[in-house]
Amino acid sequence: MTDALIVIDMQQGSFGETAQRHDAEGLVGRLNELAGAARRNGGAVVFIQHDGPTGDPHHPDLPGWRLLADLDVDQDDTIIRKTSCDAFLETTLEAFLRARAIDRLVITGCATDYCVDTTVRSALARGYPTIVPSDGHTTSNRAHLSAEKIIEHHNAIWADFIAPRGPATVCPSSDVIHQIAALRDRHLRA
Repeated sequence: MTDALIVIDMQQGSFGETAQRHDAEGLVGRLNELAGAARRNGGAVVFIQHDGPTGDPHHPDLPGWRLLADLDVDQDDTIIRKTSCDAFLETTLEAFLRARAIDRLVITGCATDYCVDTTVRSALARGYPTIVPSDGHTTSNRAHLSAEKIIEHHNAIWADFIAPRGPATVCPSSDVIHQIAALRDRHLRA
C-alpha cells in the first residue's frame, strides 16, 4: 500500500490577521512531520493550491497564492492547482494518484469546513481508504460556531461517513505517522 499526503490550501492568503486559523503554527509543524514520514516511507506529498479569481487573495498573481513559508516543501513533492473546494474536481489529482499507484490518502489542510471536507468526501466516494489526522486541519471561528467545534464536528462526521471503503480513519497526527511507518515495515518484511 502506498500513501499520499494531501495538503490543501496552506497558502498565505488563508492565514494572517484577516484570516485567523485555529492552531495555525501547531498545524504547520504537524504537517511537516507528516510530510517527512510520508517521504521516508515511500509515499507522495501533494500540495493543493487554490487558484482564486481576480480580486481573490488566492489569485495566482498575488502573494496570497503562495504556500506558507514555514511548510517543508521538497523538490520531489507535487503541486496541483484547483479552482473549487474539491481537490479532485477538474484537476490532475486522480490521474496523479493512479500513475503513482497510490492506494491510501492522508488528507490535511485548510479549511476544515470547506475544501478539506469536500475533498475527504470526494476521496471516500471514489473508494480511497482515507485517513484524516484529527489535528491535521484547521479553520476559522464562524459566526455560528467556534473553530474548535467545527473541527470536532467534522472529525466525528468523517469517522462515521458511509462510503465504499468505509468511513475515514480519524486519529491524531502522531498515530498517522506510526501507521505510515508500520505499513512500510510490513512491506519490507514481506
